[in-house]
Amino acid sequence: MSKTLILATISAFALAAPAFAGEAAAGEADYKKCKACHSIVAPDGTAIQKGGKTGPNLYGVIGRAVGSDPDFKYGDSLLAVGATGAVWDEAMVAAYVADPAAWLKSTLGDDGAKSKMSYKLASGGEDIAAYLASASQ
Repeated sequence: MSKTLILATISAFALAAPAFAGEAAAGEADYKKCKACHSIVAPDGTAIQKGGKTGPNLYGVIGRAVGSDPDFKYGDSLLAVGATGAVWDEAMVAAYVADPAAWLKSTLGDDGAKSKMSYKLASGGEDIAAYLASASQ
């Protein structure tokens, strides 16, 4: 898939952001599903949400380049998305957490794309994304 097509796909998600508007309070309650693998720790070390270290720190993920946390070793497929210049927004996070492997396959146009995140959030992705945006301010 061409870089232009990948960026167009990502841009389509970004333009759909209003359709993905979630509720931060509901996302905070649902974040317990994420804590097994992820924490939210501010740059000054303040723990907003203590959690596991299997996944990257989610502080500032909204607005951060995909696959760019220097303290985490990402899989090749997520790094390939990041190499396109993609930046996480709420709509992208909501789509990704619903089915990470399917999102990567679709975004990259590669049926062999794989995700290190095996958990799928059946519902509430919009709320989690809204919470992550609010927790990083």
